[in-house]
Order: sequence, then C-alpha cells, then structure tokens
Amino acid sequence: MKKYSLLSCIGLIAFACTFVSCNQGGSSPTDTATSGEIKIGVDESFAPILESHIDTFMGLYKYAKINPVYQSEGKVMEALLQDSIRLAVATRRLTQEEKDAFAREKITPTVIHIATDGIALIINKANTDTTLTLQQVRDIFTGKFKDWSQVSGAQAKGPITIVFDNSNSSTARYILDSINLKKPLPANTYATKSNRNLVDYIAQNKNAIGVIGVNWISDRDDTTTTSFLKKVNVVGISTKNAPTSVEDYIQPYQAYLAQGTYPLTREVFIISREARTGLGTGFASFVSGDKGQRIVLKSGLVPASMPVRIVGFSEEEE
Repeated sequence: MKKYSLLSCIGLIAFACTFVSCNQGGSSPTDTATSGEIKIGVDESFAPILESHIDTFMGLYKYAKINPVYQSEGKVMEALLQDSIRLAVATRRLTQEEKDAFAREKITPTVIHIATDGIALIINKANTDTTLTLQQVRDIFTGKFKDWSQVSGAQAKGPITIVFDNSNSSTARYILDSINLKKPLPANTYATKSNRNLVDYIAQNKNAIGVIGVNWISDRDDTTTTSFLKKVNVVGISTKNAPTSVEDYIQPYQAYLAQGTYPLTREVFIISREARTGLGTGFASFVSGDKGQRIVLKSGLVPASMPVRIVGFSEEEE
C-alpha cells in the first residue's frame, strides 16, 4: 500500500471513531470503516453529489462497496427507522417521534451536518418572468395566484402549474414548512417521478413552475447540470416586496447560499444508526472530512466545515 493511502486510511479510521455511538451488540461485524458492503439511503435531490462522494470513496478504498438507494426523503427516513439502511442523507434532523423510536431500540443516532443547499424554482424557457418576490412565491404556492397574469409585472399569461419531483420529497416539505407556513398546496400541484422528469416537464410546459434542489443545477462542470440549464430558466428571488433594481433578486449561487442572502436555503445531514466503527461511520467521516467537503465545494453547495471564499469586485477609482 502506498504511504499516502496508508496515512489516509489511518486518519479516516481515527476520525471515524469520533462519530461512533456507545451502543454495542448485535451480530459480529463484517465490515470496517474502509471495507465491506452496506446499503445507504439518499434523498433523491442529492443524487449527483452523493454519486461523486461514493465513487471517490470506493476509489480510495477498493474493498469498500456502498450501495445507495435514491428515494424521496420520507421513504429514506422510513427505511432508516426500519433498519433496512444503516445511514441516511436528508435535509432535516430527527423528529422527536423518530428519536423516541430509536431510544426504544437503545440506539443513539449520529447526526452530522455536511452542507448547506438551496431550493431553486425553475420555469420554461419561453416564460420571461424570471424574477419573483418571496411574497409572490408564497402567493403562487398557497394558490392565491392561479394564473401568471395575477403576478405583478408578469408578461406571461395562462394557468400556473406547480410541479415537484415527488409528493413526499424534501422539496415539497420545505415549501409546505417554510413558504406556505403549513398551509396546504393548491389543486394545481402535481408530482413527477424524479428530478429529471421534473426538468423535462418544465421544459415542455410553458406555464409550469418547478421546485428542485440546487444540487441539480449548481455544478457547471457536470454534464447533467449543463443539460438541465439549457432546458429551463432559474428564477431569481427577492425578499423585498417592492424591489427597485435587478440586483434585489438573488439567484441560488454558492456565494449567496454561503452569505445567507438567497432566501430558500436548507441544511443537509447524514444520519447514522451505526453503533460501531463500521463502513457507514467511515463513509460519514469521509463526507464530513477534508476530501468530502471539497467535493461539496466543487458541486456548488456550501460545505459545513470548509470556508467558502467570496470574492468582491469594485470599480477602480480613476
């Protein structure tokens, strides 16, 4: 084994130990922090970035096999509680009910913040209304505005169609919790089967507005991202009710996520039920460690443990 690989392995195992629960028991372990095989659940809105993490991890540790299951956040958390996966990637912490369920099994889950993500609103290329205020967004998603002509300053006309990737997804939950403030979604809301289907639907329907994780459109070096951005427009959002310039509308760029100026942001977590230093713990340590956080940075999201350099530009004085 090369010196670099040996040091990386030792460092990963040492770092992984900090995330291990005090729980023990069960059958004899068949995996370590860098070897073996496990199944994990991933919120489907983070498929692109987790694929990069998994490929890199398995490239570094050739005896490790991680089998991801990409599902809606609701199904991922259900699978974690049922012990059909050992680790979950989600956009929320555990609810009290979920904590109680783990407590009954004498399990203390580990929750690790790995990134800050955002929710992007996308529209058809033919729709030139690429800026909305946060209040207009709320009026659309609560059903107050049912036609584009009701949106102040909108040039488009026609009934609005709201589209999510999945009715049980983290993006739908975010809109219900943070935008609608628990008010139900209107009757003109639909769900596709995946984020790819969502983008295709928006690209083919000029009056539709879709909700997608920023992760799918943030990595400009990724071919999937570039193909998506050719099909749809991304909406800029202003927190001001009466914006005075185009600068008041913020796009979901990495710097604005880091600064907190983009209004639709959310945190990303790894939740592990592993009670020892197994492969799940090793992978979680990798994602939250230096190499994993660099992958987050490259993807266009904000890493939890690595500063994002924000460069400001100003006009030179004459």
